[in-house]
Amino acid sequence: MRSATAALAAEGAAARAEWLRVYDEWNAAHPQLAADFPLDRSPAPRDIAVLAPLLDTPGAVGAQRGRHRAQHCVRSPRVPALVGGSADLASSTNTAIPGGDVSADDYGGRTIHFGVREHAMAAMMNGIALHGGLRPFGSTFLVFSDYLRPALRLSALMRQPVIYIFTHDSVYVGEDGPTHQPIEHIEALRAIPGLTVLRPADAAETALAWEIAATNTSGPTALILTRQNVPVLGGAGIGQVRDNGFRVVHTDADEADVVLAASGSEVSLALEAAELLATRDVRATVISVMWRERLQQALVSGCRPWGDAPVVWVEAGVPIGWRAIGSDCDTVIGLNRFGESGPGTQVAAHLGLTPVAIANAALAVLGRAASWR
Repeated sequence: MRSATAALAAEGAAARAEWLRVYDEWNAAHPQLAADFPLDRSPAPRDIAVLAPLLDTPGAVGAQRGRHRAQHCVRSPRVPALVGGSADLASSTNTAIPGGDVSADDYGGRTIHFGVREHAMAAMMNGIALHGGLRPFGSTFLVFSDYLRPALRLSALMRQPVIYIFTHDSVYVGEDGPTHQPIEHIEALRAIPGLTVLRPADAAETALAWEIAATNTSGPTALILTRQNVPVLGGAGIGQVRDNGFRVVHTDADEADVVLAASGSEVSLALEAAELLATRDVRATVISVMWRERLQQALVSGCRPWGDAPVVWVEAGVPIGWRAIGSDCDTVIGLNRFGESGPGTQVAAHLGLTPVAIANAALAVLGRAASWR
């Protein structure tokens, strides 16, 4: 048995050495292709600065899946190794990129039609990343992340730089009802060791999320994006997100009475709540928490720029993780139940995700009576 396995090992070593010799010759003959498609790793982009203009685009509104589509098209020529697609939802997740489709007869395209099979999509992306030379991404609705979770977990375990794009990220999905409205899913993803989970609030943060994902070559990244339109906040303070996981998007004074901390689409609700609080002479600072795990690290290291002000944490999902990072004087607005079928904004309001609910919660942590119904 030993002699047989030793012979196989020697045969494999010889084949490997021959492959490396041929690969070295190919590298020498095709230096640009070798740089674009290095077979010893999944490549990071050469020039991430292509996204810089997208980090400061205030004024408009749009769904993050649409903003992500625009960024995809800007980025794809600069990252030739980027390939991927969706679990038969490209028109909804906006993940088709220029360069043609991969088919049974032509492997030269860049868009892969994975079919309605999320687990197989994630498993294929792992294989592509392990092979090297290409940088895979795949997309589906956030609620369907359950179907691919075992393969995503392997992405993290193997530290493969796979990019997951999850859209339709909350009860704002609307009429499709509770079967398609994520509740526990973001928190479940955050529980996977080594998975970077990013939930941007606007186009600028979506561009930054893509920058973080593209340059993260030591593990998988999940982008959590909206279906509905959200205001564009611009690029002010975007560097704070890289360093500490959050940025200040509104402040009334150097010293706030209360902090409204939200992620994703709930940041716009917090901004409206701050306007309501101003009418009651309550000074509110609003922060957008795109990268909660990075914020948690900052808090552990003592970075709490808002001082001792109480915090109202807001996310359209289970609140358990936010309670874990909050202090005793904080409160959390989240969802501990499934959603309802109806227009997204009406469903959210029915479940308590409104500026009024946030403003009243802020008054409560300050020991004041609610002012709005």
